[in-house]
Amino acid sequence: MTTAVKTQTTGSGETELRGMKTPPTVSQQEWEAAWRQLLVKEKEFTRSRDALAAQRRRMPWMPVEKTYTFEGPQGKVSLLDLFEGRRQLIVYRAFYEPGVFGWPEHACRGCSLGADQVGHLAHLNARDTTLVYASRAGQEDIARLKKRMEWEMPWYTITDSFDKDFGVDEWHGHNVFIRDGEKIFRTYYINNRGDEAMGTVWSYLDITPLGRQEVWEDSPEGYPQTQTYKWWNWHDTYAAESTPNEKWVQVSDAGEAAFRKESAEMKQKQGV
Repeated sequence: MTTAVKTQTTGSGETELRGMKTPPTVSQQEWEAAWRQLLVKEKEFTRSRDALAAQRRRMPWMPVEKTYTFEGPQGKVSLLDLFEGRRQLIVYRAFYEPGVFGWPEHACRGCSLGADQVGHLAHLNARDTTLVYASRAGQEDIARLKKRMEWEMPWYTITDSFDKDFGVDEWHGHNVFIRDGEKIFRTYYINNRGDEAMGTVWSYLDITPLGRQEVWEDSPEGYPQTQTYKWWNWHDTYAAESTPNEKWVQVSDAGEAAFRKESAEMKQKQGV
C-alpha cells in the first residue's frame, strides 16, 4: 500500500517533503563513488540501446504496393510526396478529428504533448529524413491548431485507409518508410511506451533504417556514414555549408579526445 506524499510550505516559500523514504545524505566522495557505480550500468544500457538500433537497421523491408492519398496545404499529395524528395520518412499518426477529446480547439492531449517535444526538423532533414504528422482533421482545422500551438511540422489529412493499414487507426504510433526511387518500403513501427519518448533527432534517427549515419554505428555494408559530430550544425546553416566547417572539426575532435581520455581514466579507476 502506498502513502501519498504530503508537502509542507516553509516560511521561505519552499516545500518540505513528508511521507517519503528518501535516499541517504552523503559526502561528495561517497556521492561520486555511487555515481560511478551506477554509470557502469548506464553505459551498459547505452550499448544495449545501440545494439537494438543496429537490429532495427537489419529489419526486413515490406513493399508498400497500395496507393495512398493525403490532403496537404496545397491540395492532394501521395505518400511518395510526403518524403519531400528525401530518402526516409517518419509518419506520426496524431489524433485530431471529431470525437477526440479537445476537438476542435485542441488535439489529443497525449499527441499534443508529443508534438511539443519535436525538435527542429532541419537536423533530421540533414540526415535525409522527413518527419510528418497525419490526422483525419481537415487542413483548415490543422492550420489553425498549428498556429495556436506554435507547431512547425508538416501535417497532412488522412483520406483513405492509411491509418488502418498501418496500425494507427485506434492508437497513436510512428511508421517509418524508406524509398528507392518511387518504390516505398515500410521498415519499422513504434507505438505505446516506445512512442512516448520520441521527439529528439536521435530518437527519430534510431528508428530509421539508415540510423544516425555515423561511422561508429554497426550498420550493414554500404550504408551512408559520416564522421561523428562533423555533420552537426546550426539549424539555419545546413543549406549554406555543404561540407563540415573546419573550425567545428577542430572543436569536435578536441571533444572526442577529452571523452576518450575520461573514459580511459574511469576504466583504470574501476580496474577494468
